[in-house]
Amino acid sequence: MNRRDLLMVSAGATAWPFAARAQQTAMPVIGFLAARSPNPPLVAAFYRGLGEAGYVEGQNLAIEYRWAEGRFDRLPALAGDLVGRKVDVILAVGGVSALAAKAATSTIPIVFVVGRDPVEFGLVASLARPGVNLTGFNELLIELTPKRLELISELVPQVGAIALLVNPTNSNAERSTTDVQEAARAKGVRLQVLKASSESEIDAAFASLPQLQAGALVVGTDAFFESRGEQLVALALRHKVPAIYEMRGFAEAGGLISYGPNYAGWWHQVGTYLGKILNGAKPADLPVQQPTTFDLVVNLKTAEELGLMPPSILARATEVIE
Repeated sequence: MNRRDLLMVSAGATAWPFAARAQQTAMPVIGFLAARSPNPPLVAAFYRGLGEAGYVEGQNLAIEYRWAEGRFDRLPALAGDLVGRKVDVILAVGGVSALAAKAATSTIPIVFVVGRDPVEFGLVASLARPGVNLTGFNELLIELTPKRLELISELVPQVGAIALLVNPTNSNAERSTTDVQEAARAKGVRLQVLKASSESEIDAAFASLPQLQAGALVVGTDAFFESRGEQLVALALRHKVPAIYEMRGFAEAGGLISYGPNYAGWWHQVGTYLGKILNGAKPADLPVQQPTTFDLVVNLKTAEELGLMPPSILARATEVIE
């Protein structure tokens, strides 16, 4: 949405200097920088949070959207474009997006949403007092990947090998692989690591599962994988491999199971944080948030097709899609 520089003013204000009127009536602008593709449910939850803070897009707020759709190389230019447009605050979704935004400006407030420890990632000094112009949200997606392996191994306890699909261009891939390898050793299963950064490589990864004797799959956290959700779910169904994903949308599309933060509530909080900054709060004074509630979603139809009816998983599920 294009930024509106002026709003209508009353007739009684016509004597004001033009510059003063512009300063009074200019809309604040959020720069929305995302490594992933648009996700309507999450954006809707974000809008609700903004609304609670008193901001409605098109009424008293403008938002400039920049979606990299999994192409990380585009992010520095997209971040630079938002800075050049002099947005009031940047929402950076994804670790690479956050680093691109941080490199582009040291003055515009930045709220990030990342999948790993932002201190370890070099974004902030501490969670309690981030410092400088950044604060945000750690979704714990990397930390939760070993838990996903535990859940899928509970679904198929008889398998001797489980595959992990990662995007080698993702800066979190190595850390995620190391953590899941430790979890696999603890469960007594072999881990087969598959790498894919294109649609054809995803196809090839699934085709290699029988040769690797991998009886289940953990799909790693990645913006590109999110953008290829339908392909991933369709391949898992075609190859009849039980797979676990990070987001509820995968289970909605026919994926077997997903485990991750409660995204609706989470993105509502993101909206309220942006509202606080628009209302004058400084990022340095807002602690980095981490999720406290998580969703375990099971697609019952897919489970039945795969011959999996685990009562322990179903009993713990926060939602069962029938």
